[in-house]
Order: sequence, then C-alpha cells, then structure tokens
Amino acid sequence: GTLSKSLNRGFATFLAGALGLGADYFASLFGKNGEPIVLGILVFLLAAAATFSRFFPRIKARYDYGVLIFILTFSLVAVSGYRVNELVVLAHQRLSTIIMGGATCMLISIFVCPVWAGEDLHKAIASNLEKLATYLEGFGGVYFQSSESDGMGTGKSFPQGYKSILNSKSSEESLAIFARWEPGHGHFRLRHPWKHYLKIGALARQCAYQIEAINGCIGSDHIQGSEEFKGKIEGSCTRMSAECGKTLKALATSMKTMTDPYSSANTHVENSKAAMKDLKFALKAASLENADLAAILPAATVGSILVEIVKCVEKISEAVHELSQLAHFEKETLEPTVSPEKPPQLLHRGIIQPVLDGDSTANENVVITIHEIISTDSPENGKACDQHQVPKPGKKIEAL
Repeated sequence: GTLSKSLNRGFATFLAGALGLGADYFASLFGKNGEPIVLGILVFLLAAAATFSRFFPRIKARYDYGVLIFILTFSLVAVSGYRVNELVVLAHQRLSTIIMGGATCMLISIFVCPVWAGEDLHKAIASNLEKLATYLEGFGGVYFQSSESDGMGTGKSFPQGYKSILNSKSSEESLAIFARWEPGHGHFRLRHPWKHYLKIGALARQCAYQIEAINGCIGSDHIQGSEEFKGKIEGSCTRMSAECGKTLKALATSMKTMTDPYSSANTHVENSKAAMKDLKFALKAASLENADLAAILPAATVGSILVEIVKCVEKISEAVHELSQLAHFEKETLEPTVSPEKPPQLLHRGIIQPVLDGDSTANENVVITIHEIISTDSPENGKACDQHQVPKPGKKIEAL
C-alpha cells in the first residue's frame, strides 16, 4: 500500500506540475486581463476530466489516489502561478518533498517495520475457509437433534463467524491490489498469483450465502415438518456437512502450510459426493411414497441446499489446488497411518464332493470341505479346513 500510494503520488505530482507550468505559460499569452480567465477555464476542464475518470472501475481501483493528488497539485501550481513569481521553484520544492517522503516511507515499510498486504490476504482467505468448516462440521448434529435437547436448535448459540465472509469482497480486493505492488518476500515470490485469491474468496462467499440460507432453517422448521422424513435423510445430510467441513479445514491447513491439498481434500470431497447421491435417492424415494409435501418440504430444502454446498466446496477445492500449482506449493507429505483394527471377517467357502464310503446302498454320505478364512487383516492369514460327513436327507443327523 505504501509503494502504491508513493508511486501514485510521485507520478501525479510530476504530471500535474508539468501541466501546471504549461497552463501558466499558455495563460500568460493572453495578457494580464485574459490570464485569470484562461487559468480558470483550464483548471475547470482538467479537474472535471480527472474527476470523471475516477468513475471508471479500473482507474478507481488502482489510480484513485493518484488522480486525487493530480487535481490538487495542478490546481495549486496553476493558481499559484498567477500570484507567485518563482513558480518553477515552487513546483521543484513540492516534487522533491514528495520524493523524499515517499522514499522514507517505503524504506521503513520494507526494511524496518514490514507489513505485507499479500500475507494478510493469504491469512484472511485461509481464515474464511476455517470459519465455513467450523459451521459445516457441526451443522448435522445441531439440525437433527430433538427439540427437547439443550436448546441449540435455535441456532443462536451456533458459530456465526461465517457472516463476516459475506462482506469481505471490498477488503480482499484492496489487499489484492496492494499485494501486486509488493516485492517478493518470504514464501511469496515476485509474481505471486494474487488475483487467484479473489477467485477463492468469491467461491467462499458463495458458500457463505448458501450457509446463510440454511442457517435460517435451524429453529424455524425444527418443530414443524416430518420427523420420520428427517430420520431418513439424517445420515446422508450429516455425512455431507461433516465431509464438507473436513474438506474446507484441510484446504485451510494446506494454505497456511503452503502445501498441495489435493490428496487430503479429494478423499473428503468424494465422500461428500457419495453422501449426496444417497440423499438424492432418499428424496426420490420420498416423492414416490405420496408423502405430505408440506411435511417434507422444510427438510427437503435443507438437503437441497446441502447439495449446492457440496458442489461449491468441490469448486473451492479445485481452485485451491490450482493456486498451489500456480504458486508452486510444496507437495503434501503423506504420513504413514495405522488403520484401525477391523473385526474379524469370516468367509466360508464350501466344496461338496459326493463319495462312497463302503456299501453305496447302505451308507451313502456327502463329504463337505469347508475353508474358513479366520481374518482377512491378520498377519497370520491361515485357513482352517475341516471335513464333515453329512448324511443324505432322510438319514439320522448326528452331532459332529
């Protein structure tokens, strides 16, 4: 921000001072009577044109401060030329003062007490993703709990940090503009893709708008609506919100550590998409049961908004992954994890072989060979084989 304003002020002062000297010389050609009139007309025309240029979005975003300084400096130099004899000295002193002040501010801001807009933007985007994750991770448990519980179903005590994201556009754009002027520092190189942060911020706001809509469903339809239908979609909705929260939390962590989040976040994205398919199946099944529309509509609305949130979270994951490639984030190191112990899985596979034991008419039996896999995850993957002779139907069955 200091570099941006210093350059804007320096160039605007130089340009306005030169035009002011030219306007003063041009007005002096009309004599003492015509000089003030010509100066007034020139000040009005240039100031009006500069003011009108501030309405263009690109100029206002980048050069608004410079245009403002141009208007002030040109008016000062042009009008002062009518009363001050040494106009060149005045313009030189003003330009020299601005150059010295701007250079001092830049040296202090870069070397003595650096405050980087790019770093603030990076942290702000990561913090916004964490706020979304905090809400989504606990949404399922709050929405589907009974109204007789601890009263959190009203939504008043639920985290509302996502609301600050709704109005974050102006601050993010300002930080991105200032960050483009900054030299390379820390983990951020000279041509860091700051513009891509605005894309992630826009997707985060889109997700926050969806959460704002779904937040209104907490409490308003908690008592109303079909509890039976809620029970049918509870599992899929809870998994969707929880997996979306885990995805956003993984993305926020990866941005803080500047690592590629694709491998860790992609698993949660796929899980949320699988839960979304289950929810769609439950909604279709409910519509075929000729259920009361007014009873299932509130919960169905929540499910539909969660589907949109899943799609939005997937876009955020793709955008963060794209940022990691443009900014050359480090590859994520996967730590070896020990899978939890699974219960023994028994697989019975039988082979029936008719054999003759002695007289075929007197004692005809069937030999059944059973291969029993004790545990599929055990390092001792052994097989226990037993052979049992089972009499044919109609014979007496003895305990074997």
